[in-house]
Amino acid sequence: MHRVAVVMADRSGVLDVAIPAQVFGTARSLEKAPGELWGERLYDVIVCAERPEATVSGPGGLDLFTMTTPYTLADARTADTIIVPGGSNATCPSAELIELLQDAHARGVRIASICSGALVLGDAGLLEGKVATTHWTSTDVLVERCPSVQVDANVLFVDAGDVLTSAGAATGMDLCMHMVRSDFGSAVAAEVARHIVLSPAREGGQAQFIVHPEPGPDCGSLEPTMRWIREHLAEPITLADMASYAMVSPRTLNRKFREQTGTTPLQWLLRQRIQHAQELLETTTIPIEEIARHCGFGTAINMRQHFTRQVRTSPIGYRKAFRAS
Repeated sequence: MHRVAVVMADRSGVLDVAIPAQVFGTARSLEKAPGELWGERLYDVIVCAERPEATVSGPGGLDLFTMTTPYTLADARTADTIIVPGGSNATCPSAELIELLQDAHARGVRIASICSGALVLGDAGLLEGKVATTHWTSTDVLVERCPSVQVDANVLFVDAGDVLTSAGAATGMDLCMHMVRSDFGSAVAAEVARHIVLSPAREGGQAQFIVHPEPGPDCGSLEPTMRWIREHLAEPITLADMASYAMVSPRTLNRKFREQTGTTPLQWLLRQRIQHAQELLETTTIPIEEIARHCGFGTAINMRQHFTRQVRTSPIGYRKAFRAS
């Protein structure tokens, strides 16, 4: 079983610690016994602390409570993935934590940070020559402390292979879902999202800054419209169709989508079709032509063009790679 260790220094952010435990702890195999809600666990998640009782901090450094865990940093040496939360502790990581991360990186362990946890990875030298991100309030600090790092403050997360970084605490959810999807495929990730009632995944390249205006008469949630779109992926759907269902003008729908998702309705629709195609390629033997029709691409050629542009491989190559893994 893939072991994930969340390494919690004193005053780590409460969300930064809880999010990876929630996401990875929810991931289950799609194969279930008759009548069972859950399949087998896919990850063994442990929270490792520098001392038996560590303070977990909230917004503004507010001390919320003391967390007790039986796992120490030494236990993190058995992990396949290490998550470094952010928090006020990130400005001055301990020598023990730095040595743990350097040793794990040398052994090929996947290491990820949430929020200001990227500063810890930078101090450990794991971001040298890489692209990375962190919370927008910490980008200047990361640039100053790690001048060789290409800091991108305009994305939700960055996957640099063996080292991954994310922006604010909530983007840790996007990053963890991305890792689940990379490890076990889109179908497993979709099942995790359903269990924790999470909205469809946001891509790492999406901007950190998404405007969320105060609710008004013309500013309702897009969730019903999104659900309707996902239920009709096989059908030809136009911008006018979506606007009609949402009972707004196409211009208003475009504005709402940009405000609430950071993208346009048609781009969001395309991403849903591709994600559905990924699930079918992973979990079925349905021919490519039929998957193309089922997902609303019409033809296999049209699906291959869009799929290759977004996923960087062909549908056939994707299916072969998933089966091999």
